[in-house]
Amino acid sequence: MVLRRLSLAAALVSVLSLAACGSSSPDTAAPASSGAGKSLTVFAAASLTETFTELGRQFESTHSGTKVTFNFGSSATLAQQITQGAPADVFAAASQATMKTVTDAGLASAPTVFVRNTLQIAVPEDNPAKVGSLKDLTDPKVKVALCAEQVPCGAAATKALDAAGLTVTPVTLEQDVKATLTKVQLGEVDAALVYRTDVIASGGKVKGIDFPEAAQAVNDYPIAALAKAPAPDLAKEFVDLVLSQQGRDVLTKAGFQAP
Repeated sequence: MVLRRLSLAAALVSVLSLAACGSSSPDTAAPASSGAGKSLTVFAAASLTETFTELGRQFESTHSGTKVTFNFGSSATLAQQITQGAPADVFAAASQATMKTVTDAGLASAPTVFVRNTLQIAVPEDNPAKVGSLKDLTDPKVKVALCAEQVPCGAAATKALDAAGLTVTPVTLEQDVKATLTKVQLGEVDAALVYRTDVIASGGKVKGIDFPEAAQAVNDYPIAALAKAPAPDLAKEFVDLVLSQQGRDVLTKAGFQAP
């Protein structure tokens, strides 16, 4: 009799235990799904690194649970990645030519120019080669870094040199403006042609020299929400932020010009 009561008690404990496990499953699963955040992916020209990083922080602060991820690099490379199917919500390019690659593929429509940028000659703080003008870059003793011609900063440099009627033989061609500027910062070259905004962003690590021919090679920066954006609503809102007065304030403070 005692054994029968113990057996019944054990069975009751087992049933109650299984019931408890079953009732707890929805409670443990709920936090995982309710905590899922939204994601926005922005492909942007390397020269926008500092300003867009700041705008990304502002966007996240007003969009609770949203994470903004950036892919900064050469606009030409980014455009190629987008046309090859890389998932992205927004594209901000350093030239209209690179944006055209994306619009021609039907992956964006009606891009808007939001800022302009001009070139400067970047030299080390002590300017050991005594560079003072664009013509000084033609001296074979002066080591010069340029962006590759297929990327916007390289195309702009070519325009400026053509306008001046000068030929420069660089010791290196880099794939984006940040890599080009780094050559100056490391002391590997005497000078480079980069954007004014990148000289400012260096925080005094390099010195910028203006030259008149830069006016012949101004780059317009277009931005667009992409047609296949995984987060189309967030994409539009980020573009709106960039085009707003709030966005313009961040960009002009960094040295960009209004279009």
